Amino acid sequence: MLALVALGVALLAATALPYVGFLALYAWVRPSGSPAAKRPSEPTVSVVLPTYNEARIVENKLRDLVALDYPMEKVEIVVVDSSTDETPDLVESFFADRDAPASTLIREGDRRGLARALNDGYAAAENEIIVKTDCDARLAPDALREAMANFADPAVDGVTGRNAEVLGGSEVETDYRGIQSHIQTLESHLDSTFIFHGPFSAFRREAVVPIDPGSLADDSELALRIRRNGGRVVFDPAVAYMEAAHSAFAKRRKQKDRRAMGLVRLLVQQRDALGRHGRYGRVVLPFNWLFMLVSPWLLATGLAALVLGAVTTAGVAGLALPAALLAFVAAGSRDVLGPFQPFYALFDAQVSLLSAAVRLPLTSTDGLWEPDAELREAYD
Repeated sequence: MLALVALGVALLAATALPYVGFLALYAWVRPSGSPAAKRPSEPTVSVVLPTYNEARIVENKLRDLVALDYPMEKVEIVVVDSSTDETPDLVESFFADRDAPASTLIREGDRRGLARALNDGYAAAENEIIVKTDCDARLAPDALREAMANFADPAVDGVTGRNAEVLGGSEVETDYRGIQSHIQTLESHLDSTFIFHGPFSAFRREAVVPIDPGSLADDSELALRIRRNGGRVVFDPAVAYMEAAHSAFAKRRKQKDRRAMGLVRLLVQQRDALGRHGRYGRVVLPFNWLFMLVSPWLLATGLAALVLGAVTTAGVAGLALPAALLAFVAAGSRDVLGPFQPFYALFDAQVSLLSAAVRLPLTSTDGLWEPDAELREAYD
């Protein structure tokens, strides 16, 4: 039926509206770099590192941290561990003969989830700025210096950075992170950004508040709570880290869908922030609602209507449309779409967000996660 085809086209056009609006706003604002009034600054820093069965990589991570271009006498490292392997012993051994940085190891009796571990780590941190990082992420040597320069601006209470290199070489993730960086740069110049990244997130200790013990988006939740309390939380592209990612469709679902669940749930839980807190509630959050909660359903419904309309109108010939869609997914997940790869990266993100919306009401979320052994090979 032609009516179904027309409906499908209309829904897909509606799906594009947030992107068109973003591009228009980006062209008007022309944002670049950090929105903060940066200047060299060396506050004391507490690096909080949650670990779970990281014996394979934890020493590499600690070596990276102590090699950062920052005065180590101004740094403490707080490791919150719930491992069943030798990770805590390796941590203790690493710091045994070091005067700096200072170190604290919190051994959890039972594994209670990442958010609870972070709440404990943040409570134990003693320095002016708290930096949270993941064990399977590398930081650029100047990451701390670049981040701390943002805190010279008294209006800034939180800073996150960008994935400057996707370990493992995933073009899907590289393109997605490139798009995301542009979005977050614009958000930060307008007011504050919504998403904070686990590989590197930094907060003023005085602004940190406990997060939901069952949170699946701990870094973004803390940033949102800080913004609701009057602080500003920004994205600085000069703060660089490296994190591994998959390109294969099924492997990305395992990696990305859980993150999407956390962000979708956070937006719904904090929906009363819409329209409040300046441009953050009037522009930033509505855009993320459109992208994460509305657009995936429009895309899925539009594609379904288009395929059904093509089949009912053209018969067997109409099957060329779903075949083309499957070929698009197959090629995109193998990083062979060339200049069309960014479109696949957006499509892949929408798949994760739709999956998250469907699974959330049916899934018991306890905040626990399992390390991805394959991705950790990329860290080595």
